[in-house]
Amino acid sequence: MKRINILLISLRNYTRLPARQLITCDLSRSLSHTERFPPTYRSFGTLSTMSRTGGSKDEMIEKEKNKFLSMPLEQKRSLYKAPYVLLQAVQTWEDYFAKAKERLRKQWSDVTCQMSLLKIASDSGTPTRKDESGKSYAVNPELNKKVSLWAGNITHLEIDAIVNAANSRLLGGGGVDGAIHAAAGPALKAECATLNGCVVGDAKITGGYLLPAKHVIHTVGPQDGNGNHLESCYKTCLRLLTKHHLRSVAFPCISTGIYGFPPEGAAHIALRTVREFLEKNPQSVDRVIFCLFLPTDLNIYENLMQVYFPVEDLKTNL
Repeated sequence: MKRINILLISLRNYTRLPARQLITCDLSRSLSHTERFPPTYRSFGTLSTMSRTGGSKDEMIEKEKNKFLSMPLEQKRSLYKAPYVLLQAVQTWEDYFAKAKERLRKQWSDVTCQMSLLKIASDSGTPTRKDESGKSYAVNPELNKKVSLWAGNITHLEIDAIVNAANSRLLGGGGVDGAIHAAAGPALKAECATLNGCVVGDAKITGGYLLPAKHVIHTVGPQDGNGNHLESCYKTCLRLLTKHHLRSVAFPCISTGIYGFPPEGAAHIALRTVREFLEKNPQSVDRVIFCLFLPTDLNIYENLMQVYFPVEDLKTNL
């Protein structure tokens, strides 16, 4: 019986195993065992043999990342673990408001009357909406085409970048962090392990690997309710987006889960920061998507979008 040495790949523990392990197979049985691994998993063989080939771990991770970034779209789509959603399928805020105008008007009016979450004031006889600081925002049709609300799974979006609400180690966790790592595959964790973590309020970018999104921007939100640090999360993510010439991004709700930031306060910070960024950089980004998993978060954003990105002036909205 002929025998052959076959590379045994361990996706979970490849950095801890010896570079090679020997197993035996009978050549009379179809092809080698490596043929039974999915193609994507087989690609990690180079990572586990890097010490034999002379390449550094960082070089191999960079090569793996670039492979996915340069992969033909149809080939990459064949590797997705779930359905994908095109950017064109995500409504702009302008279209979203137009389709649900009456409901959103009533919902906003009820909230302002019953809970006083938003301030309505008069400026030179003209009613306006104002945020928590008393600032009002003008109707800007161009900006309203650059933002979206989307109630769906952020890992399904086929866009330039999605944002991960990560922990400071950047090695995966629960919630959206765990979902993104699971959908991207183990190469994402391998790249994250080279980044030396991330401080609160900062952000770092990686490849998207098996995700429909090309990149993942990892940011670490505050656990102590610090609004300045949360604002910094959004600002640093947007700076990375433009630095890498990316045009579309999706944000989850940062710090509002187990980190305990009040959802409404976090929404004010997110919307205000994005509005101010788009006013200063109107040509830098095509779309910013606020991805909302919980119905309560969607409700908060539907109301506050009418403050930060008003579609109509207040006279026609009441």
